[in-house]
Amino acid sequence: MKIDLHLHTNYSIDGWCTPREMVQQALARGLDKIAITDHETIDGALRARRVYPDRVVVGEEINCHCGTHLIGLFLSDHVPSGLSIEATAERIRQQGGLVYAPHPFAYITHSARRARRVMDVSDIAEVFNSRAFAVQWNKRAAVLARELSLPQAASSDAHFPWELGRAFTELPAFSTAEEFRSSLREARPVGLRTGSPWLHVMSLSIAKSRWLRGGAHTLLPRQQRVVPHLEAPSEPS
Repeated sequence: MKIDLHLHTNYSIDGWCTPREMVQQALARGLDKIAITDHETIDGALRARRVYPDRVVVGEEINCHCGTHLIGLFLSDHVPSGLSIEATAERIRQQGGLVYAPHPFAYITHSARRARRVMDVSDIAEVFNSRAFAVQWNKRAAVLARELSLPQAASSDAHFPWELGRAFTELPAFSTAEEFRSSLREARPVGLRTGSPWLHVMSLSIAKSRWLRGGAHTLLPRQQRVVPHLEAPSEPS
């Protein structure tokens, strides 16, 4: 099956589509499952899983105290931000989840040190992130994952629906976290396209609008969207 292990809905401050819309778009683009990994919340993922129980893995992208990110997969409870990398990984495992290292080298400062710390505590390494626009970031992640004998995955990190399908992981079908762990032995990362830095600018614009309108996770019906003055962005040429 094809799965995208890292993407965001409008439950993330910088995401655009509802959880239902992201699942529908993913299926339309040939993906079999997705992990919804919103920033600092699992609410959107839980909502999507209620509607698509066989298509959604509940995850969360967590900001550790040093500004480095970890993703928890197969979560049942929210993991708070601001903990150390090691404590965050422990919280994920305490609930039977798996630890995923997203874009391990995509940081402006201390990227090698950050990457080593997150990959030392992770079950899976993201070796292709379609938003990691600097080529060396993904290449260095693949090299370190091989050195550490970590299973490798590719993900879109999509915040907009047209980013889906740019990267995914192929592996044997699974239903549970334990089956997924076994399937990782045959995982194959597929990275098809890297996006423009403008994607980050667009996401930051959405985040700024939401903060100005009253909070990071203010979710309203579509007709009262927190960024109602914006139409769905089109991809830059």
